[in-house]
Amino acid sequence: MDLFKNFPSPEKMREAAVHQEMHVRNVNGHFHTPYSFSAFSEVEDVFRIAEDENVEVLGINDFYTMDGYEEFAELCLEYKKFPLFNIEFMGLLMNEQRKNVRVNDPNNPGRTYFSGKGLDCPVSLGGTLRDKLQTVRKESDAQTREMVKKASNHLTSVDPELEITYETILNKYTKGMVRERHIAKAIRSLVFYKYPSVNDRLDALTKIYGGKKPEVNIEDAVAVDGEIRSMLLKTGGVAFVKEDQKAFLEISEIVEIILGAGGIPCYPVLLDNKKEEFTDFERDYEALYNRLTEMNIYSVELIPGRNTHKFLSPFVKFFNDKGFVIIFGTEHNTPALDPLTVNASDGPLGEYLEQVNYEGACIIAAHQYLRAKGENGYLNNDGKPVPERNDFVRLGNAVINQFTK
Repeated sequence: MDLFKNFPSPEKMREAAVHQEMHVRNVNGHFHTPYSFSAFSEVEDVFRIAEDENVEVLGINDFYTMDGYEEFAELCLEYKKFPLFNIEFMGLLMNEQRKNVRVNDPNNPGRTYFSGKGLDCPVSLGGTLRDKLQTVRKESDAQTREMVKKASNHLTSVDPELEITYETILNKYTKGMVRERHIAKAIRSLVFYKYPSVNDRLDALTKIYGGKKPEVNIEDAVAVDGEIRSMLLKTGGVAFVKEDQKAFLEISEIVEIILGAGGIPCYPVLLDNKKEEFTDFERDYEALYNRLTEMNIYSVELIPGRNTHKFLSPFVKFFNDKGFVIIFGTEHNTPALDPLTVNASDGPLGEYLEQVNYEGACIIAAHQYLRAKGENGYLNNDGKPVPERNDFVRLGNAVINQFTK
């Protein structure tokens, strides 16, 4: 699928871009779809909500997979929303792991969530890189299969009719990949189906929890999913399966895959939690900047709904002044169906943050367009950004205007 086949040449687009006014659009550059795990039942749900909230730039960002790109692209054409083609991994920073440094997973030293932004569509990965990606998916799949098996054995010991299977979860709740949250949702759905009354559900879950009564509102499906996940699937739970180290690539390998897929490597920032605490890796902005650039990473993303302006604004300003590509999203990787519009935890983003977010989207849009036209895009052959950052913002604005008109 060539989304830009009817677009003018890069030379003409650059000429047109100089004369176009910059209108800051509503951008959500990171959300998950049913191709991994999502609050959305169907990919089109994203677009219906985007229409209501006037979100004009959308970034698919599923774990380990680009399988949703084609459907996502078709819906973007239909709804006139500009698409950002992204991906997310869980990897390791081995040096930080050895030093017991928490990166952007506050519970597991060295464990690192990592994204790629603006991948080619369609993606064409070389054999070695494709094999690495398939190996990671295979290891992740093996873990969830074993989780389902252990969970089903436990459930049927409570009630023989509470059997779950990997294939049923795969076909009923996913578009190709079973994750931990799918298992919790499948268990809750089966329990709720088998036990229609609130009291019977409470009794069943108490037995499933080994005699411990549920603490969440039994009528809140999202909360019950979370409690099931915590009680059965996390460390100490009867269905917990420890992840094999083979399921995690070193971040340098993930960067290699992202570059091979035409994308921009991007570090997802956790920033402050509700207690105003930071991970070891992110506490010192200057040290974080030095470590990222040392790894050839020049883009960061945030989920501002987790952060307050007190920390969000100065952090973004610091990295924006350093020339980083910055983009925001909402994730939507839990069952909670929150708005698509990106806000901070303590209110709307405000003019400055909205502009930074849109400029980041423009750079990624220009990168995707130029890659589709046979050029390098925002990164040189060595993976470093080109110096013409402002030119990319202008070009991306023109590309988005052309796509959405």
